[in-house]
Amino acid sequence: MKIRSVTHNNRQKLFEVRTSSKILYFPYSKADPQSSAADPIIRVFVDKELHREGFTYTLKSGAEGTVHIEQVLEYNQDPGYLRDALLYKLTMEAQKRVAASRLSKREIIRRLGTSATQLYRLLDQKNYRKSVDRLLSLLHILDCEVDLVVRVKTSGGRAA
Repeated sequence: MKIRSVTHNNRQKLFEVRTSSKILYFPYSKADPQSSAADPIIRVFVDKELHREGFTYTLKSGAEGTVHIEQVLEYNQDPGYLRDALLYKLTMEAQKRVAASRLSKREIIRRLGTSATQLYRLLDQKNYRKSVDRLLSLLHILDCEVDLVVRVKTSGGRAA
C-alpha cells in the first residue's frame, strides 16, 4: 500500500497518513525517536526511498525517524493487513509441514484435488491472492490441526 500524503498534528500528537483508499492515524508514542514538547516534530514527508511505503520525520533536535506503512496498518488493526499476516503465518507453517511430510508432493496434489502449479502458488508466501480455506485444507491433509484463539488484548495494544 502506497502513502499519498502524511501530516503531523502536534496538538493531538499523531501522524495522519493518507493512502489511496483511507486515512489512518499513528500516534507519536509508537514512533522512535519520540517527540516531546522540548523536541517537537518540525518536518514530515512521504519517503520516496521507501517507494512511498513509509514516511520520515525530523525532530527539532535533528533526530530522524522512519515509520513503515505496515506499522501504521498493524496499529490500526487493518483487516486486509491482518488477513495477509494470517496468510503469511499459515503459508510458512505449510511450507515446513510439506518439507517434513512423508507424503509425496504428487500425493498432496491428488488429495487437494488441484494441480502442481496451484500447490506451488499455495506454498508461495508472496502470493496473497490465495484463500485461507485452501491453506487449511492443505494443513489438514498434512495431519495438522489449526485452532483459532480469540482473547482479550493485553495492555500493550490499542484498546478494543
